Amino acid sequence: MRLQESGEMYLETILILSRTKNYVRSIDVCEYMGYSKPSISRAVSLLRNDGYVDMDDRGYLTLTDKGRAMAEKIYDRHQVLTKALTRMGIELRIAEEDACRIEHVISDESFEVIRRYIMSEQA
Repeated sequence: MRLQESGEMYLETILILSRTKNYVRSIDVCEYMGYSKPSISRAVSLLRNDGYVDMDDRGYLTLTDKGRAMAEKIYDRHQVLTKALTRMGIELRIAEEDACRIEHVISDESFEVIRRYIMSEQA
């Protein structure tokens, strides 16, 4: 079953937070995303049940291999799409917002073409 956009956003957030914090808790995700604790608790429960996230007895969240792979895919898409949009002259704030929406719906084929184009522009 395909992970929904909201699940992808939670995974991406956990990945981002884990790069700057020693541990990630649900409350950290709440604060970062601006969502309520009940919303995060429900999402984390679903992600745990689907094998994307683990939670230890202290409430620390970690991505499983499956969760990390999905989070890194979404985060990479976000970075590449933001770069593509800003190179086309779109203001950074708008490019980041639009990339966040596009990253969840773009096909793998279209994304890879954009990635190759952006990478060839750097050379």
